[in-house]
Amino acid sequence: MDHRFAHDTVVQAAIHVHFNPLGTEVTEVAMQSNTNRWVGHFALRTVEPVDNQEPVARRWRSAFVAGVAALVSVCGGDANAQRPVVPGTGTELVGVADDFEDESWRYVPNNPKSTEDIDENQRAPMGKSTNGRWYEGIKRGHPDVVERVVTPAGGLPGSKGALLMRSKFTGIPGNASGTMHQDDFIANVQYRLKRRIDVSEVPSVTTRVFLPPVAEWEKRSGPHFGFRLALETTALIEKEIGFLKLKRKEMGNEIYWPGMFIEFESKADSRSRTDDYAYLRVRSNQRGADFRGPQITTTGWWTMGISVTPDGMVHYYASPGVEDLTEEDYITSQFPYGYEAERMRTFFYNICSADDGRRWSTSFIVDDPKVFLVRPKGKQMAGRTSNSRR
Repeated sequence: MDHRFAHDTVVQAAIHVHFNPLGTEVTEVAMQSNTNRWVGHFALRTVEPVDNQEPVARRWRSAFVAGVAALVSVCGGDANAQRPVVPGTGTELVGVADDFEDESWRYVPNNPKSTEDIDENQRAPMGKSTNGRWYEGIKRGHPDVVERVVTPAGGLPGSKGALLMRSKFTGIPGNASGTMHQDDFIANVQYRLKRRIDVSEVPSVTTRVFLPPVAEWEKRSGPHFGFRLALETTALIEKEIGFLKLKRKEMGNEIYWPGMFIEFESKADSRSRTDDYAYLRVRSNQRGADFRGPQITTTGWWTMGISVTPDGMVHYYASPGVEDLTEEDYITSQFPYGYEAERMRTFFYNICSADDGRRWSTSFIVDDPKVFLVRPKGKQMAGRTSNSRR
């Protein structure tokens, strides 16, 4: 079976702080924004094929560092802003994620699932796992299939169980729309901790994701899988006031969901495309727009991670394989939607499909998601220090 995507050389900005999505130009607005923001280290990452190797080859072009140093001197970088933190740094919070090793692990769907985002129908009661660590997203509902499976080859050493997710009806159950929709599978972090995590604690989340062989993907261009955080900030939001429900904008708690999507470009739905391609799509830049991240040139296991620093910035990392993330796996740092994060609620997965009633989504398998804190505070569940520090 083909385990590799077609490959072309892709040159991308490894750090996109207030630059345009591909880092090819700095606009006047972005230049001014950088006056009060940390720019950090800037380099170009080249993704290119390697003979007789499955992993993606990467190398850093440090020649641009000198140029960015000059840019910082012009723009005036913020010396108090934090450097990116590699996801997995610090103390692991035990009991808020999962390793799926329990052979009795089971998810109770309580179908039909919720589709509040489409028809305002929640269809309670919500689905949940028997170990209390996962629940159905009330906004979009859970994937049609959520089941523990044997860990695919090449997974984490010692892992015998992982979690498979896939869907056919990602919209209203049994009522195909022909329009792409997505399901949510949410980790029960906030409620098991009995609190939200302050960004001063420097939270991060890591996960392993198994990408099946190319031939087994849903033949549809667009997003297929998502790994995201639920964050909070204080922002100007619209509220309904009084009996007449008049709308008024005022400062309040805003929830937003940055993350990474696995995006597929299928040759099956394009006359001009002769090969299948895949890449990571990042949500989002300061203006709320998604942008293209690293190209995916191999299937199998990947490690993904997201961290949040006390300045409210979100940092994105990914790498082929199951090894712990390092600084070399860095993709970008952003203030998504222009927000500075204040608290983290949880993390979750998305499964996307055409919702045409015929095709199943691509089946993704995840394993060993973990939550880490660099500076834990307050009452919390038991923790353990990560062994793989850089």
